[in-house]
Amino acid sequence: MTLQSIPDFHSADALTPIAPDVPVHNAKALTGGGALAQIVLDGKVYALRITRAGKLILTK
Repeated sequence: MTLQSIPDFHSADALTPIAPDVPVHNAKALTGGGALAQIVLDGKVYALRITRAGKLILTK
């Protein structure tokens, strides 16, 4: 798999995944329009934050 530049679309529906079997999710939809979402993996809770600068931070 190679890295590719992804255009700045406002909808995940408009994006083409890097590979056909890779799901695409809109971060704003994951956070319910806010700036924070909790993601659980193997019983551990992670925080996904959208910063004021529009960057994503995932922390344990």
